Amino acid sequence: MHTKALYAGSFDPMTLGHLDIIKRASRIFDELVIGVTVNLEKKTMFTFEERVDMIREVTKDMPNVTVDKCEGLLADFVLRNGFDVVVRGLRNTADFDDEYSMDQLHKHLYEGKAETVYIIADARYSFISSTMAKQVISLGGDGSMLVPDHVLKTMRSKLNLK
Repeated sequence: MHTKALYAGSFDPMTLGHLDIIKRASRIFDELVIGVTVNLEKKTMFTFEERVDMIREVTKDMPNVTVDKCEGLLADFVLRNGFDVVVRGLRNTADFDDEYSMDQLHKHLYEGKAETVYIIADARYSFISSTMAKQVISLGGDGSMLVPDHVLKTMRSKLNLK
């Protein structure tokens, strides 16, 4: 059986934690789509296109990973694209509490056609968030332990930092 999985998020920016989840999920599932969400109410540092480009660059050596635009209700996107699995990363118990509530709703919305699979963050990355990465890097801090090298270079360029 061919298993098609979705890992969705804003990825503004993609962190080393995100990349770790992507690498691990790509070894479990036959096909992994990174769904970059578009939320018009959320102010992002990077445009949708910039986020997609960064993710494609960082995952270019993973042949079963692709990137797509994820708009609207997640469940509609899942059903429309025939995903078997939705991957969610968990950093801590607070993430679990938030995800658990959403999972109960998604069980109904997925109409029994998809399951949610949780991948627990590697301890090295469990403290990292995109917000933290933006704050540290925009203030000139060393972001090398927060985001992939390509993302760091892109962020520094966008922020006019060396």
